[in-house]
Amino acid sequence: MDIRDVMTADPVVCAMDSSIKDAAAVMRDRDIGDVVVNDADGRPFGIVTDRDIVIRGLADDGDIGSLRLRDICEGELHSVQVSDDISDVISLMQDRALRRVPVLDDRRLVGIVSLGDLASRLDSDSALGTISSASPDR
Repeated sequence: MDIRDVMTADPVVCAMDSSIKDAAAVMRDRDIGDVVVNDADGRPFGIVTDRDIVIRGLADDGDIGSLRLRDICEGELHSVQVSDDISDVISLMQDRALRRVPVLDDRRLVGIVSLGDLASRLDSDSALGTISSASPDR
């Protein structure tokens, strides 16, 4: 099985200068829990999750209205190449305790692999696989 068979293609991307409110609205509107954050050159810089917005944005004493994704995004991005083996993704996620990993083709973002993607495709009968495959409106 190839990474392309597991990944979610065309993940949602926001610029690092986007407000956290704009990112939250995109997550709400698209029914997703994360966005890939691109740098000024349009390359993946990091990932911001709905939890990051709450923990690093809302829970801090800063001015929520002025916070940008660059302010709450960790600058260290771990990614895999589309040509990598699925075992490489799994090892990276285990070693770094990651829940999602961007998939690049050279330096261009082509997808994202989440724990749910792996569970629903590789272990669909497990509890996580069943939950990950369930319709979001249940």
